[in-house]
Amino acid sequence: MSITSTSLKYRNTFSLAVKAADLIVVDRIELMLKVWQQTQNRKMPLLVLGEGSNVLLLEDFSGTVMINQLKGIHIREELYAWHVHVSSGENWHNLVCHTLKIGIAGLENLALIPGLVGSAPIQNIGAYGIELKNVCEYVDLLDLFTGAIDRIPVAECGFGYRESIFKHQFQTGYIIVALGLCLKKKWQPMLEYGSLSQLDPAIVTPNLIFHFVCSLRRKKIPDPHNIGNAGSFFKNPLVSAAKFSSLISKYSSMPHYPQANGQVKLSAGWLIDQYELNKYRVGGAAVYRNQALILVNENNATSKDVVDLARYIRNSVASRFDIWLEPEVRFIGAMGELNAIEVLSCKNGQVQ
Repeated sequence: MSITSTSLKYRNTFSLAVKAADLIVVDRIELMLKVWQQTQNRKMPLLVLGEGSNVLLLEDFSGTVMINQLKGIHIREELYAWHVHVSSGENWHNLVCHTLKIGIAGLENLALIPGLVGSAPIQNIGAYGIELKNVCEYVDLLDLFTGAIDRIPVAECGFGYRESIFKHQFQTGYIIVALGLCLKKKWQPMLEYGSLSQLDPAIVTPNLIFHFVCSLRRKKIPDPHNIGNAGSFFKNPLVSAAKFSSLISKYSSMPHYPQANGQVKLSAGWLIDQYELNKYRVGGAAVYRNQALILVNENNATSKDVVDLARYIRNSVASRFDIWLEPEVRFIGAMGELNAIEVLSCKNGQVQ
């Protein structure tokens, strides 16, 4: 366990210049428990961070930031599938690369999603027609109050579109320490989403999909090492069939994806694009020129710049389409996570 700088500028992919009272890197579960106990004794908040890839740090954090570096990948082969047990401090994209390298397919559509394995269940990460819930077998959850590790089967994880129980009842006092994946040996490509439909299913391979997805993502999402960002800032909204019918009658080119429950998923990027906000700025924050769904720290942006920009976009889309976009990025205040919608609904303390 080591105490490093209190600066979080290089611990969040937005590269926002915020600080924490303490910053501690841990690589063992017993150290996680020790840090938790210390923060409880001091009555200080605790924030667990991986690579800071899906968070917006609104201000200096008043407590201890704990950086998760639990490592380990263990693979068990059975007749019809590989079972992969991976520690939560492993990098997600490196896991995708590792499994493909040793001949295990199934994660290729999820290539280049930033962050650690431990963040994947919280958001139920997904891309190009695949979500984590499609390959997840279980989540190992550390109860900081008791020290016990509970194995939560996938059916009890409450997975939905960017949703899980880990965002709600297990948000405080619990840490995801490992993830179990089941990758079937009988591989079937998922080519139904977006540009992947261009690929020929007769000749496609897992590695071909992997490189195709990586190419698509690199065109749309800037490397946070070069320009600060947290990936897709807003979720793609889900609307009722009646609402969609009304919208498509006015906007025939609107991208849409019917869901099994009767709802229709719309493209948040397309909705934002209708305002031609490419390179729109608020202070040092801007809309990324290649993808309207990405907000970037273009020139030493403050957290307020990003919030004000997100609020402007959200209000603009609502005024035209009567659709309120919800942030995908988690908002973190001085004492912990805040309700992102409430933050964007307030201006100068007044709810709009």
